Amino acid sequence: MKRRTPPRELACDPETWPEADLADPGAAAVQHIARTLAAVLARRRLSLRGLAEASGVNRQAIADLLAGRSWPDVATVARLGAAVQNPLWPRTVRNERNR
Repeated sequence: MKRRTPPRELACDPETWPEADLADPGAAAVQHIARTLAAVLARRRLSLRGLAEASGVNRQAIADLLAGRSWPDVATVARLGAAVQNPLWPRTVRNERNR
């Protein structure tokens, strides 16, 4: 059932995405991916359109991932990571309540 709810909506305060406190480990993983990808895009001054062309992932799908509106599949995360030559998947997913 939680997969029907966007990751950002699982936050105590969805408006603070991607910095929100999350109890759900899946949503925390998506949050980590979104933060990492956003940082790489900013550092490299790469647009969503440029990343879409380089990765083969739809621009809107990238925007939805960054905004926490979607649950990306493994293939999407792998394509995006390969395109920016940066691992996106978290090594471990921490439960924010246990911080």
